[in-house]
Amino acid sequence: MRRLLALRVERRLSREHVRLAGECLRGVWRWLAEASRSPRAAIRPGERSGDRFEITREIRVLPAYWHGNASAVHRQLVARAETGGRDGQPTTASESAASPAGAPPAAVPLLDPVPSLSTFLRAVRRDLTVGERAGLAAGPDAARAHDVFGKRAASWRNHVWEADHVQAPLLAEADGDLVRPWVTWFIDTATKVITGTAITPGVPSRAFVLVALRAAVLREEPHGPAGGTPEQVRVDRGKDFLSRTVTAAFGTMGVTVKDLPAYSPHLKGTVENLNRAVDRMLCAALPGYTLAPTKPRSGRRRKGAGRRPETSGAMSFQDFTAEVLAWTHWWNTEHRPQALSGRTPLEAWQADPTPVTDVPAADLWTFTLEDDGRPRKLTSHGVRWRGRTYIAPWMTGQAGRSVTVRYMPHHDHEIDICDASGKYLGPAHLADAATPEQLKALRTARAERARRLRAEVKAAETLRRQRFAPATTAGPAQRLGALTAAQAGHELPAVEHTDASQLALPDLIPPAAPPADWRTPPSLATRTAPDRPAPLPAEPAADRPPEPTAQTTEDGDAS
Repeated sequence: MRRLLALRVERRLSREHVRLAGECLRGVWRWLAEASRSPRAAIRPGERSGDRFEITREIRVLPAYWHGNASAVHRQLVARAETGGRDGQPTTASESAASPAGAPPAAVPLLDPVPSLSTFLRAVRRDLTVGERAGLAAGPDAARAHDVFGKRAASWRNHVWEADHVQAPLLAEADGDLVRPWVTWFIDTATKVITGTAITPGVPSRAFVLVALRAAVLREEPHGPAGGTPEQVRVDRGKDFLSRTVTAAFGTMGVTVKDLPAYSPHLKGTVENLNRAVDRMLCAALPGYTLAPTKPRSGRRRKGAGRRPETSGAMSFQDFTAEVLAWTHWWNTEHRPQALSGRTPLEAWQADPTPVTDVPAADLWTFTLEDDGRPRKLTSHGVRWRGRTYIAPWMTGQAGRSVTVRYMPHHDHEIDICDASGKYLGPAHLADAATPEQLKALRTARAERARRLRAEVKAAETLRRQRFAPATTAGPAQRLGALTAAQAGHELPAVEHTDASQLALPDLIPPAAPPADWRTPPSLATRTAPDRPAPLPAEPAADRPPEPTAQTTEDGDAS
Protein backbone atom coordinates (compact mmCIF):
# COMPACT_ATOMS: atom_id res chain seq x y z
CA MET A 1 0.00 0.00 0.00
CA ARG A 2 2.90 2.36 0.75
CA ARG A 3 4.30 1.63 -2.73
CA LEU A 4 1.00 2.60 -4.30
CA LEU A 5 1.02 5.84 -2.27
CA ALA A 6 4.50 6.59 -3.54
CA LEU A 7 3.40 6.02 -7.13
CA ARG A 8 0.45 8.37 -6.56
CA VAL A 9 2.81 11.09 -5.26
CA GLU A 10 5.00 10.61 -8.34
CA ARG A 11 1.87 10.78 -10.50
CA ARG A 12 2.69 7.37 -12.02
CA LEU A 13 -0.18 5.36 -10.42
CA SER A 14 -2.33 3.59 -13.00
CA ARG A 15 -5.29 1.21 -13.02
CA GLU A 16 -2.94 -1.65 -13.88
CA HIS A 17 -1.01 -1.10 -10.63
CA VAL A 18 -4.27 -1.21 -8.67
CA ARG A 19 -5.39 -4.38 -10.47
CA LEU A 20 -2.12 -6.10 -9.60
CA ALA A 21 -2.48 -5.14 -5.94
CA GLY A 22 -5.85 -6.85 -5.43
CA GLU A 23 -8.82 -8.50 -7.10
CA CYS A 24 -11.38 -5.90 -5.95
CA LEU A 25 -10.54 -2.53 -7.52
CA ARG A 26 -13.06 -0.65 -5.39
CA GLY A 27 -11.53 -2.10 -2.23
CA VAL A 28 -8.00 -1.09 -3.22
CA TRP A 29 -9.08 2.45 -4.10
CA ARG A 30 -10.85 2.67 -0.72
CA TRP A 31 -7.69 1.50 1.05
CA LEU A 32 -5.70 4.18 -0.80
CA ALA A 33 -8.14 6.85 0.30
CA GLU A 34 -7.90 5.68 3.92
CA ALA A 35 -4.10 5.52 3.74
CA SER A 36 -3.96 9.08 2.45
CA ARG A 37 -5.88 10.28 5.52
CA SER A 38 -4.13 8.06 8.12
CA PRO A 39 -0.57 6.68 8.03
CA ARG A 40 -1.68 3.70 10.16
CA ALA A 41 -4.08 2.58 7.42
CA ALA A 42 -1.11 2.29 5.05
CA ILE A 43 0.56 -0.21 7.40
CA ARG A 44 -2.52 -2.46 7.74
CA PRO A 45 -4.82 -1.84 4.79
CA GLY A 46 -8.39 -3.01 5.28
CA GLU A 47 -8.05 -3.22 9.06
CA ARG A 48 -11.39 -3.29 10.92
CA SER A 49 -12.35 0.18 12.06
CA GLY A 50 -13.57 0.80 15.57
CA ASP A 51 -16.84 2.43 14.54
CA ARG A 52 -18.08 -0.51 12.46
CA PHE A 53 -21.17 -2.29 13.81
CA GLU A 54 -20.45 -5.73 15.27
CA ILE A 55 -22.54 -8.54 16.76
CA THR A 56 -21.78 -8.35 20.47
CA ARG A 57 -22.38 -10.98 23.12
CA GLU A 58 -25.63 -9.33 24.18
CA ILE A 59 -26.95 -9.34 20.62
CA ARG A 60 -25.97 -12.99 19.99
CA VAL A 61 -28.67 -14.10 22.43
CA LEU A 62 -31.44 -12.66 20.26
CA PRO A 63 -30.76 -14.79 17.12
CA ALA A 64 -30.89 -17.84 19.37
CA TYR A 65 -34.23 -16.63 20.79
CA TRP A 66 -35.64 -16.09 17.28
CA HIS A 67 -34.13 -19.37 15.95
CA GLY A 68 -31.88 -17.62 13.46
CA ASN A 69 -34.40 -15.05 12.15
CA ALA A 70 -32.09 -12.03 11.80
CA SER A 71 -34.79 -9.76 10.39
CA ALA A 72 -36.96 -10.36 13.47
CA VAL A 73 -33.97 -9.50 15.68
CA HIS A 74 -33.50 -6.23 13.81
CA ARG A 75 -37.20 -5.36 14.20
CA GLN A 76 -36.97 -5.90 17.94
CA LEU A 77 -33.82 -3.77 18.18
CA VAL A 78 -35.63 -0.96 16.34
CA ALA A 79 -38.68 -1.31 18.62
CA ARG A 80 -36.45 -1.24 21.69
CA ALA A 81 -34.76 1.93 20.52
CA GLU A 82 -38.09 3.63 19.73
CA THR A 83 -40.02 2.72 22.89
CA GLY A 84 -37.53 1.68 25.53
CA GLY A 85 -35.19 3.58 27.79
CA ARG A 86 -36.60 7.04 27.13
CA ASP A 87 -35.36 9.56 29.67
CA GLY A 88 -33.48 6.74 31.38
CA GLN A 89 -36.70 5.03 32.52
CA PRO A 90 -37.10 1.26 32.21
CA THR A 91 -39.38 -0.21 29.58
CA THR A 92 -42.96 -0.77 30.71
CA ALA A 93 -45.16 -3.73 29.89
CA SER A 94 -47.20 -1.70 27.42
CA GLU A 95 -44.09 -0.69 25.52
CA SER A 96 -43.09 -4.33 25.02
CA ALA A 97 -46.08 -4.76 22.68
CA ALA A 98 -44.15 -2.90 19.97
CA SER A 99 -42.54 -6.22 18.98
CA PRO A 100 -45.15 -8.99 19.36
CA ALA A 101 -43.88 -12.35 20.67
CA GLY A 102 -40.42 -10.92 21.14
CA ALA A 103 -37.77 -11.50 23.72
CA PRO A 104 -38.17 -9.83 27.12
CA PRO A 105 -37.29 -6.12 26.84
CA ALA A 106 -34.68 -6.46 29.56
CA ALA A 107 -32.73 -8.91 27.34
CA VAL A 108 -32.73 -6.57 24.31
CA PRO A 109 -29.78 -4.16 24.28
CA LEU A 110 -30.47 -0.48 23.62
CA LEU A 111 -28.54 0.64 20.54
CA ASP A 112 -27.97 4.24 19.57
CA PRO A 113 -28.09 4.44 16.66
CA VAL A 114 -29.68 1.22 15.38
CA PRO A 115 -27.97 0.04 12.17
CA SER A 116 -29.96 -0.43 9.00
CA LEU A 117 -31.27 -3.85 8.09
CA SER A 118 -28.65 -4.39 5.38
CA THR A 119 -25.85 -3.42 7.77
CA PHE A 120 -27.22 -5.73 10.45
CA LEU A 121 -27.54 -8.67 8.06
CA ARG A 122 -24.03 -8.05 6.76
CA ALA A 123 -22.70 -8.05 10.33
CA VAL A 124 -24.52 -11.32 11.06
CA ARG A 125 -22.96 -12.97 8.02
CA ARG A 126 -19.54 -11.60 8.96
CA ASP A 127 -19.47 -12.24 12.72
CA LEU A 128 -21.38 -15.55 12.82
CA THR A 129 -20.05 -18.58 11.02
CA VAL A 130 -22.19 -20.65 8.68
CA GLY A 131 -22.35 -23.41 11.30
CA GLU A 132 -23.47 -21.00 14.00
CA ARG A 133 -26.24 -19.60 11.81
CA ALA A 134 -27.39 -23.10 10.87
CA GLY A 135 -27.34 -24.17 14.52
CA LEU A 136 -29.41 -21.17 15.59
CA ALA A 137 -31.97 -21.89 12.87
CA ALA A 138 -32.25 -25.71 12.99
CA GLY A 139 -30.35 -26.99 16.03
CA PRO A 140 -27.02 -28.69 16.75
CA ASP A 141 -27.48 -31.35 14.05
CA ALA A 142 -27.60 -28.69 11.34
CA ALA A 143 -24.52 -27.00 12.80
CA ARG A 144 -22.65 -30.32 12.82
CA ALA A 145 -23.05 -30.55 9.05
CA HIS A 146 -20.67 -27.57 8.71
CA ASP A 147 -18.03 -28.90 11.09
CA VAL A 148 -14.61 -30.11 9.98
CA PHE A 149 -13.63 -33.59 11.15
CA GLY A 150 -10.18 -35.05 11.16
CA LYS A 151 -9.25 -38.12 9.20
CA ARG A 152 -7.97 -41.19 11.00
CA ALA A 153 -4.52 -42.43 10.20
CA ALA A 154 -4.18 -45.26 7.70
CA SER A 155 -4.38 -48.70 9.32
CA TRP A 156 -4.21 -52.30 8.21
CA ARG A 157 -6.79 -54.91 7.35
CA ASN A 158 -8.85 -56.34 10.19
CA HIS A 159 -7.54 -53.65 12.52
CA VAL A 160 -10.95 -52.00 12.98
CA TRP A 161 -14.38 -53.02 11.73
CA GLU A 162 -17.54 -50.96 11.91
CA ALA A 163 -21.05 -52.42 12.21
CA ASP A 164 -24.50 -50.93 11.88
CA HIS A 165 -28.17 -51.57 11.05
CA VAL A 166 -29.80 -49.68 8.18
CA GLN A 167 -33.44 -49.83 7.09
CA ALA A 168 -33.87 -49.97 3.33
CA PRO A 169 -36.00 -47.08 2.00
CA LEU A 170 -38.27 -49.35 -0.02
CA LEU A 171 -41.20 -51.72 0.44
CA ALA A 172 -40.80 -55.45 -0.16
CA GLU A 173 -43.36 -58.22 -0.01
CA ALA A 174 -42.70 -60.76 2.76
CA ASP A 175 -45.29 -63.50 3.29
CA GLY A 176 -48.12 -61.31 2.06
CA ASP A 177 -47.14 -58.18 4.00
CA LEU A 178 -45.36 -55.04 2.82
CA VAL A 179 -42.30 -54.42 4.98
CA ARG A 180 -39.18 -52.28 4.94
CA PRO A 181 -36.26 -54.70 5.25
CA TRP A 182 -33.25 -54.15 7.46
CA VAL A 183 -29.62 -54.80 6.53
CA THR A 184 -26.93 -55.57 9.11
CA TRP A 185 -23.32 -55.57 7.96
CA PHE A 186 -19.68 -55.33 8.99
CA ILE A 187 -17.11 -53.38 6.97
CA ASP A 188 -13.32 -53.13 7.28
CA THR A 189 -12.28 -49.49 7.68
CA ALA A 190 -8.82 -49.89 6.11
CA THR A 191 -9.80 -51.64 2.86
CA LYS A 192 -13.55 -50.74 2.65
CA VAL A 193 -14.41 -54.40 2.07
CA ILE A 194 -17.80 -55.64 3.32
CA THR A 195 -17.02 -58.73 5.36
CA GLY A 196 -20.49 -59.83 6.49
CA THR A 197 -24.10 -59.08 5.58
CA ALA A 198 -27.47 -60.21 6.96
CA ILE A 199 -30.92 -59.14 5.70
CA THR A 200 -34.18 -59.49 7.62
CA PRO A 201 -37.74 -58.36 6.83
CA GLY A 202 -38.41 -57.56 10.49
CA VAL A 203 -36.81 -55.47 13.19
CA PRO A 204 -33.19 -56.59 13.73
CA SER A 205 -32.11 -58.17 16.99
CA ARG A 206 -29.02 -59.73 18.53
CA ALA A 207 -29.69 -62.89 16.51
CA PHE A 208 -29.13 -61.05 13.24
CA VAL A 209 -25.96 -59.46 14.61
CA LEU A 210 -24.65 -62.95 15.37
CA VAL A 211 -25.57 -64.17 11.88
CA ALA A 212 -23.79 -61.22 10.25
CA LEU A 213 -20.79 -61.72 12.56
CA ARG A 214 -20.56 -65.39 11.61
CA ALA A 215 -20.67 -64.48 7.91
CA ALA A 216 -18.02 -61.81 8.47
CA VAL A 217 -15.53 -64.02 10.30
CA LEU A 218 -15.81 -67.13 8.11
CA ARG A 219 -13.68 -67.12 4.95
CA GLU A 220 -15.09 -70.26 3.43
CA GLU A 221 -17.62 -70.27 0.63
CA PRO A 222 -20.07 -68.64 0.29
CA HIS A 223 -18.72 -66.02 2.74
CA GLY A 224 -15.04 -65.47 1.82
CA PRO A 225 -12.43 -64.66 0.86
CA ALA A 226 -12.33 -61.54 3.09
CA GLY A 227 -12.88 -62.15 6.78
CA GLY A 228 -11.07 -63.32 9.87
CA THR A 229 -11.09 -61.89 13.37
CA PRO A 230 -10.78 -58.11 13.79
CA GLU A 231 -8.93 -56.40 16.59
CA GLN A 232 -11.70 -53.88 17.31
CA VAL A 233 -15.32 -53.28 16.29
CA ARG A 234 -16.92 -49.84 16.44
CA VAL A 235 -20.65 -49.77 17.12
CA ASP A 236 -23.16 -47.17 18.18
CA ARG A 237 -25.22 -47.49 21.34
CA GLY A 238 -27.64 -49.99 19.84
CA LYS A 239 -28.84 -52.50 22.42
CA ASP A 240 -28.45 -55.33 19.89
CA PHE A 241 -24.70 -54.81 19.54
CA LEU A 242 -24.25 -54.30 23.29
CA SER A 243 -26.36 -57.28 24.37
CA ARG A 244 -24.86 -59.90 26.64
CA THR A 245 -24.82 -62.55 23.93
CA VAL A 246 -23.08 -60.40 21.32
CA THR A 247 -20.50 -58.95 23.71
CA ALA A 248 -19.77 -62.46 24.99
CA ALA A 249 -19.18 -63.66 21.42
CA PHE A 250 -16.81 -60.76 20.76
CA GLY A 251 -15.01 -61.34 24.05
CA THR A 252 -14.52 -65.05 23.35
CA MET A 253 -12.82 -64.21 20.05
CA GLY A 254 -10.68 -61.52 21.70
CA VAL A 255 -12.35 -58.61 19.92
CA THR A 256 -12.59 -55.20 21.62
CA VAL A 257 -15.99 -53.52 21.29
CA LYS A 258 -15.76 -49.73 21.00
CA ASP A 259 -19.03 -48.16 22.12
CA LEU A 260 -19.18 -44.74 20.49
CA PRO A 261 -20.96 -41.76 22.04
CA ALA A 262 -24.54 -41.06 21.09
CA TYR A 263 -25.32 -38.83 18.10
CA SER A 264 -21.80 -39.16 16.69
CA PRO A 265 -22.15 -40.69 13.22
CA HIS A 266 -18.88 -39.09 12.12
CA LEU A 267 -16.98 -41.42 14.48
CA LYS A 268 -18.00 -44.40 12.31
CA GLY A 269 -18.02 -42.69 8.97
CA THR A 270 -17.08 -45.78 6.95
CA VAL A 271 -20.27 -47.70 7.68
CA GLU A 272 -22.38 -44.52 7.54
CA ASN A 273 -21.02 -43.84 4.06
CA LEU A 274 -21.90 -47.42 3.15
CA ASN A 275 -25.48 -46.83 4.34
CA ARG A 276 -25.77 -43.77 2.09
CA ALA A 277 -24.19 -45.63 -0.81
CA VAL A 278 -26.66 -48.53 -0.72
CA ASP A 279 -29.51 -46.02 -0.68
CA ARG A 280 -28.33 -44.03 -3.67
CA MET A 281 -26.61 -46.76 -5.69
CA LEU A 282 -29.04 -49.67 -5.19
CA CYS A 283 -32.35 -48.93 -3.48
CA ALA A 284 -33.11 -45.83 -5.56
CA ALA A 285 -33.24 -47.99 -8.72
CA LEU A 286 -35.42 -50.76 -7.25
CA PRO A 287 -39.23 -50.90 -7.36
CA GLY A 288 -41.03 -49.82 -4.21
CA TYR A 289 -38.57 -47.02 -3.38
CA THR A 290 -40.22 -44.82 -0.74
CA LEU A 291 -38.08 -41.68 -1.03
CA ALA A 292 -39.08 -40.95 -4.64
CA PRO A 293 -40.82 -37.62 -5.41
CA THR A 294 -44.56 -37.67 -4.83
CA LYS A 295 -46.95 -38.17 -7.72
CA PRO A 296 -49.16 -35.35 -9.04
CA ARG A 297 -52.43 -34.79 -7.26
CA SER A 298 -54.37 -36.40 -10.12
CA GLY A 299 -52.39 -39.61 -9.70
CA ARG A 300 -52.89 -39.90 -5.95
CA ARG A 301 -55.18 -42.44 -4.42
CA ARG A 302 -58.76 -41.35 -4.14
CA LYS A 303 -60.46 -41.12 -0.82
CA GLY A 304 -62.74 -44.07 -1.53
CA ALA A 305 -59.95 -46.36 -2.65
CA GLY A 306 -58.81 -49.30 -0.56
CA ARG A 307 -56.46 -48.63 2.30
CA ARG A 308 -54.21 -51.61 1.61
CA PRO A 309 -51.09 -50.54 -0.34
CA GLU A 310 -50.63 -51.85 -3.84
CA THR A 311 -48.30 -54.87 -3.81
CA SER A 312 -48.13 -55.54 -7.52
CA GLY A 313 -45.11 -53.28 -8.04
CA ALA A 314 -43.19 -54.31 -4.90
CA MET A 315 -40.45 -56.89 -5.20
CA SER A 316 -40.37 -59.97 -3.00
CA PHE A 317 -38.07 -60.24 -0.02
CA GLN A 318 -36.20 -63.05 -1.74
CA ASP A 319 -35.47 -60.85 -4.75
CA PHE A 320 -34.43 -57.97 -2.52
CA THR A 321 -32.01 -60.24 -0.64
CA ALA A 322 -30.51 -61.40 -3.94
CA GLU A 323 -30.12 -57.77 -5.06
CA VAL A 324 -28.36 -56.76 -1.82
CA LEU A 325 -25.98 -59.73 -1.94
CA ALA A 326 -25.21 -59.07 -5.62
CA TRP A 327 -24.57 -55.40 -4.86
CA THR A 328 -22.28 -56.39 -1.97
CA HIS A 329 -20.29 -58.61 -4.33
CA TRP A 330 -20.07 -55.74 -6.82
CA TRP A 331 -18.89 -53.38 -4.09
CA ASN A 332 -16.10 -55.74 -3.06
CA THR A 333 -14.92 -56.82 -6.52
CA GLU A 334 -15.72 -54.00 -9.01
CA HIS A 335 -16.28 -50.74 -7.16
CA ARG A 336 -13.15 -48.60 -6.93
CA PRO A 337 -13.37 -45.99 -4.13
CA GLN A 338 -11.19 -42.94 -4.48
CA ALA A 339 -9.44 -43.63 -1.17
CA LEU A 340 -8.08 -46.94 -2.50
CA SER A 341 -6.18 -45.38 -5.42
CA GLY A 342 -7.97 -47.25 -8.18
CA ARG A 343 -8.16 -50.63 -6.45
CA THR A 344 -11.26 -52.54 -5.46
CA PRO A 345 -11.85 -53.26 -1.76
CA LEU A 346 -11.08 -56.96 -2.26
CA GLU A 347 -7.85 -56.16 -4.11
CA ALA A 348 -6.80 -53.82 -1.30
CA TRP A 349 -7.62 -56.48 1.28
CA GLN A 350 -5.66 -59.20 -0.55
CA ALA A 351 -2.67 -56.90 -1.11
CA ASP A 352 -2.32 -56.19 2.62
CA PRO A 353 0.39 -58.46 4.12
CA THR A 354 -1.09 -58.35 7.64
CA PRO A 355 -1.66 -61.90 8.97
CA VAL A 356 -5.29 -62.98 9.32
CA THR A 357 -6.58 -64.77 12.42
CA ASP A 358 -9.16 -67.38 11.45
CA VAL A 359 -11.65 -69.14 13.70
CA PRO A 360 -12.72 -72.72 12.86
CA ALA A 361 -16.34 -73.05 11.83
CA ALA A 362 -17.06 -75.48 14.67
CA ASP A 363 -15.70 -73.09 17.29
CA LEU A 364 -17.45 -70.13 15.69
CA TRP A 365 -20.73 -72.01 15.92
CA THR A 366 -20.19 -72.26 19.69
CA PHE A 367 -19.33 -68.57 20.02
CA THR A 368 -22.38 -67.28 18.17
CA LEU A 369 -25.03 -69.29 20.04
CA GLU A 370 -26.57 -68.34 23.36
CA ASP A 371 -26.18 -70.80 26.23
CA ASP A 372 -29.22 -71.79 28.27
CA GLY A 373 -27.06 -71.82 31.41
CA ARG A 374 -28.48 -74.91 33.14
CA PRO A 375 -28.28 -78.70 32.68
CA ARG A 376 -31.34 -80.56 31.46
CA LYS A 377 -32.40 -84.20 31.39
CA LEU A 378 -33.03 -85.99 28.10
CA THR A 379 -36.30 -87.88 28.74
CA SER A 380 -38.24 -90.35 26.65
CA HIS A 381 -40.25 -87.41 25.25
CA GLY A 382 -37.16 -85.39 24.31
CA VAL A 383 -35.76 -82.18 25.84
CA ARG A 384 -38.03 -79.74 27.65
CA TRP A 385 -37.10 -76.07 27.09
CA ARG A 386 -39.23 -72.97 27.75
CA GLY A 387 -42.37 -75.04 28.15
CA ARG A 388 -41.88 -76.83 24.83
CA THR A 389 -40.63 -80.27 23.87
CA TYR A 390 -37.89 -80.77 21.28
CA ILE A 391 -37.03 -84.13 19.71
CA ALA A 392 -34.57 -85.47 17.14
CA PRO A 393 -33.79 -88.92 15.63
CA TRP A 394 -30.32 -89.07 17.21
CA MET A 395 -31.93 -89.07 20.70
CA THR A 396 -32.96 -92.73 20.33
CA GLY A 397 -31.46 -94.82 23.13
CA GLN A 398 -30.08 -91.81 25.06
CA ALA A 399 -32.95 -91.11 27.48
CA GLY A 400 -31.70 -90.09 30.92
CA ARG A 401 -28.60 -88.33 29.63
CA SER A 402 -27.69 -84.89 31.01
CA VAL A 403 -27.49 -82.29 28.25
CA THR A 404 -27.29 -78.51 27.78
CA VAL A 405 -29.17 -76.31 25.30
CA ARG A 406 -27.66 -73.71 22.98
CA TYR A 407 -29.87 -71.65 20.72
CA MET A 408 -30.06 -68.72 18.37
CA PRO A 409 -32.17 -65.92 19.88
CA HIS A 410 -35.73 -65.74 18.53
CA HIS A 411 -35.28 -69.02 16.58
CA ASP A 412 -37.63 -71.16 18.66
CA HIS A 413 -38.27 -73.75 15.96
CA GLU A 414 -34.85 -75.39 16.43
CA ILE A 415 -32.25 -75.69 19.20
CA ASP A 416 -28.85 -77.34 19.46
CA ILE A 417 -28.02 -79.94 22.09
CA CYS A 418 -24.62 -80.48 23.73
CA ASP A 419 -23.51 -82.88 26.46
CA ALA A 420 -22.40 -81.79 29.92
CA SER A 421 -18.80 -81.22 28.70
CA GLY A 422 -19.91 -78.99 25.80
CA LYS A 423 -19.56 -81.57 23.01
CA TYR A 424 -22.07 -81.01 20.22
CA LEU A 425 -24.66 -83.79 19.92
CA GLY A 426 -27.04 -82.49 17.26
CA PRO A 427 -30.04 -80.29 16.52
CA ALA A 428 -33.54 -80.78 17.90
CA HIS A 429 -36.83 -79.62 16.40
CA LEU A 430 -40.09 -78.57 18.02
CA ALA A 431 -42.21 -81.67 18.59
CA ASP A 432 -45.73 -80.24 18.35
CA ALA A 433 -45.15 -77.37 15.95
CA ALA A 434 -48.26 -75.70 14.59
CA THR A 435 -49.18 -76.27 10.96
CA PRO A 436 -48.81 -73.45 8.40
CA GLU A 437 -52.61 -73.20 8.22
CA GLN A 438 -52.82 -72.70 11.98
CA LEU A 439 -50.11 -70.07 11.94
CA LYS A 440 -51.86 -68.21 9.12
CA ALA A 441 -55.19 -68.29 10.96
CA LEU A 442 -53.47 -67.09 14.15
CA ARG A 443 -51.83 -64.17 12.35
CA THR A 444 -55.16 -63.24 10.80
CA ALA A 445 -56.89 -63.32 14.20
CA ARG A 446 -54.15 -61.21 15.78
CA ALA A 447 -54.31 -58.69 12.94
CA GLU A 448 -58.11 -58.46 13.29
CA ARG A 449 -57.81 -57.95 17.03
CA ALA A 450 -55.19 -55.23 16.54
CA ARG A 451 -57.41 -53.54 13.92
CA ARG A 452 -60.40 -53.64 16.26
CA LEU A 453 -58.36 -52.17 19.11
CA ARG A 454 -57.07 -49.40 16.87
CA ALA A 455 -60.62 -48.59 15.80
CA GLU A 456 -61.76 -48.45 19.43
CA VAL A 457 -58.84 -46.21 20.37
CA LYS A 458 -59.61 -43.95 17.43
CA ALA A 459 -63.26 -43.73 18.47
CA ALA A 460 -62.23 -42.90 22.03
CA GLU A 461 -59.87 -40.19 20.78
CA THR A 462 -62.71 -38.74 18.69
CA LEU A 463 -64.90 -38.51 21.78
CA ARG A 464 -62.06 -37.03 23.81
CA ARG A 465 -61.14 -34.43 21.21
CA GLN A 466 -62.11 -30.92 22.19
CA ARG A 467 -63.04 -28.36 19.56
CA PHE A 468 -62.98 -24.62 20.09
CA ALA A 469 -64.45 -21.77 18.14
CA PRO A 470 -62.06 -19.68 16.04
CA ALA A 471 -61.25 -16.21 17.35
CA THR A 472 -60.58 -12.97 15.51
CA THR A 473 -60.39 -10.82 18.63
CA ALA A 474 -58.82 -11.38 22.02
CA GLY A 475 -61.11 -13.27 24.36
CA PRO A 476 -61.54 -16.49 26.34
CA ALA A 477 -61.68 -19.84 24.55
CA GLN A 478 -65.14 -21.10 23.66
CA ARG A 479 -65.78 -24.83 23.52
CA LEU A 480 -67.85 -26.38 20.75
CA GLY A 481 -69.78 -29.65 20.58
CA ALA A 482 -73.10 -29.28 22.39
CA LEU A 483 -74.86 -32.37 23.79
CA THR A 484 -78.45 -32.92 24.76
CA ALA A 485 -79.36 -33.93 28.32
CA ALA A 486 -80.48 -37.34 27.01
CA GLN A 487 -77.11 -37.99 25.35
CA ALA A 488 -75.21 -37.04 28.51
CA GLY A 489 -77.52 -39.16 30.66
CA HIS A 490 -77.00 -42.14 28.34
CA GLU A 491 -73.19 -41.91 28.43
CA LEU A 492 -72.65 -41.22 32.15
CA PRO A 493 -74.19 -44.51 33.44
CA ALA A 494 -71.94 -46.45 31.06
CA VAL A 495 -68.90 -44.74 32.58
CA GLU A 496 -70.05 -45.55 36.10
CA HIS A 497 -70.28 -49.28 35.26
CA THR A 498 -66.62 -49.31 34.09
CA ASP A 499 -65.15 -47.40 37.06
CA ALA A 500 -63.94 -49.90 39.67
CA SER A 501 -64.07 -47.32 42.47
CA GLN A 502 -67.74 -46.70 41.75
CA LEU A 503 -68.55 -50.41 41.67
CA ALA A 504 -66.88 -51.15 45.01
CA LEU A 505 -69.26 -51.92 47.95
CA PRO A 506 -67.10 -51.84 51.08
CA ASP A 507 -70.08 -51.98 53.52
CA LEU A 508 -71.98 -54.77 51.82
CA ILE A 509 -70.72 -57.42 54.31
CA PRO A 510 -69.79 -55.80 57.66
CA PRO A 511 -66.79 -57.35 59.44
CA ALA A 512 -67.43 -59.74 62.33
CA ALA A 513 -67.42 -58.49 65.88
CA PRO A 514 -64.06 -58.76 67.66
CA PRO A 515 -63.65 -61.08 70.69
CA ALA A 516 -65.16 -59.87 73.94
CA ASP A 517 -61.79 -59.47 75.68
CA TRP A 518 -60.61 -56.98 73.02
CA ARG A 519 -60.76 -53.25 73.69
CA THR A 520 -62.37 -51.89 70.53
CA PRO A 521 -62.74 -48.17 69.79
CA PRO A 522 -66.39 -47.05 69.60
CA SER A 523 -65.92 -45.81 66.04
CA LEU A 524 -65.08 -49.36 64.89
CA ALA A 525 -67.64 -51.12 67.07
CA THR A 526 -70.53 -49.45 65.26
CA ARG A 527 -69.29 -50.81 61.91
CA THR A 528 -69.27 -54.48 62.95
CA ALA A 529 -72.04 -57.06 62.84
CA PRO A 530 -72.67 -58.14 66.43
CA ASP A 531 -74.73 -61.25 65.42
CA ARG A 532 -71.85 -62.79 63.49
CA PRO A 533 -69.68 -65.05 65.63
CA ALA A 534 -66.02 -64.23 65.75
CA PRO A 535 -63.72 -66.77 64.07
CA LEU A 536 -62.24 -69.31 66.44
CA PRO A 537 -58.45 -69.33 66.81
CA ALA A 538 -56.65 -72.23 65.16
CA GLU A 539 -55.76 -75.24 67.28
CA PRO A 540 -52.02 -75.38 68.04
CA ALA A 541 -50.17 -78.39 66.75
CA ALA A 542 -49.36 -81.22 69.11
CA ASP A 543 -45.59 -80.84 68.73
CA ARG A 544 -45.59 -77.02 68.93
CA PRO A 545 -46.19 -74.80 72.00
CA PRO A 546 -49.21 -72.46 71.87
CA GLU A 547 -48.50 -68.97 70.56
CA PRO A 548 -48.71 -66.08 73.09
CA THR A 549 -51.86 -64.01 73.17
CA ALA A 550 -51.58 -60.63 71.46
CA GLN A 551 -51.53 -57.67 73.83
CA THR A 552 -53.64 -54.60 73.22
CA THR A 553 -52.70 -50.98 73.65
CA GLU A 554 -54.79 -48.20 75.05
CA ASP A 555 -56.25 -47.29 71.65
CA GLY A 556 -57.37 -50.84 70.94
CA ASP A 557 -54.64 -51.86 68.46
CA ALA A 558 -53.14 -55.27 68.95
CA SER A 559 -49.36 -55.32 69.44
